[in-house]
Amino acid sequence: MATYAMGDLQGCFTTFQRLIDHIRFDPTADKLWLVGDIVNRGPDSLSLLRYIKQAGGAMTMVLGNHDLHLLMVAAGIAKQHPSDTIQPILDAPDRDELLHWLRQQKLFHTASQYAMVHAGLLPSWSIAQAGQLAHEVEHALRQDDDQELFALMYGNEPNYWQDEWTGHVRLRVIINAMTRLRVCTPDGRMNFAFKGDPQSIPSGYLPWFGLPQRASRQHTVICGHWSALGLHLADNVIALDTGCVWGRELTAIRLEDRKIFQLSCVE
Repeated sequence: MATYAMGDLQGCFTTFQRLIDHIRFDPTADKLWLVGDIVNRGPDSLSLLRYIKQAGGAMTMVLGNHDLHLLMVAAGIAKQHPSDTIQPILDAPDRDELLHWLRQQKLFHTASQYAMVHAGLLPSWSIAQAGQLAHEVEHALRQDDDQELFALMYGNEPNYWQDEWTGHVRLRVIINAMTRLRVCTPDGRMNFAFKGDPQSIPSGYLPWFGLPQRASRQHTVICGHWSALGLHLADNVIALDTGCVWGRELTAIRLEDRKIFQLSCVE
C-alpha cells in the first residue's frame, strides 16, 4: 500500500492516465491525493471529474481556485474567461451530479504528519486551526443556499486574517488563502497579483511556506497552484504544480519514500 500526491491536473486527462499507469496505482490498495485545480484550461476536465468521482475513497482531492470558478459559473455568479474549457461539464447530462459531488469535496486535508491544501496557509494558522477554518467553508459550500456565498466569495480585500472576522468576509479570506496564496508579508498580508518565480518576489514578501515562524511548520504541507515555482521539496513543504497544462510536466510523489514520478504533458 502506498500514498501518492499529485500536482494540478487542470483537465489534462490523458497525461493523468499515463502517470497513473506509470506509478502502477492500485485503487484497491493505494491512495492518491490531488492538490486541486482538477478542471479548466486543459482539454478534458469532464473525463477527469468523472474518473475521480468514480474512484471513491481511493482518491482524495482538495478544491482549487479553478474548481471553485466552475461552481461559480455553474451558479450563474461568474462569467467564463476566454481561456476557460469548462463548457463540456456544463453541457454534460450528468452535470448536476458532478457539480453536487464537487461541492462536497474538502478545502483542506490532513493525515498523520501531512496536510494538503491547494495554495497555502497563513503564517498564524496552525494545522488544527486551518482544519477548523476549512470546515467552515466546506459547510457553507454544501448548503442549498450557497448562491449568496458564491456572490460574495471573491475579492482581494481584506488581504489579511483576524480571528474576529465573521460572515462572508471571514469565508472569503479563508478561501483566498487556501486557494490563491503564493506570497505574503511576515505578518500575513497576501499579495494576489504576484504569479512569478521566486527570484521576482516583490520586496517585503516571502513565499508563504518560507516564513520562519509559520505555525504550521511542524507538519509537511502538500500544495500546488504556483506553477512558476515548480517542484519544491523541503522538510515541511511539498509543492507539486509543475505546469502540466502549460506544456511542462505532471508530477506525483510517493509519500512513504518521497520518490518523484514525472511525465511530460501530452495534451
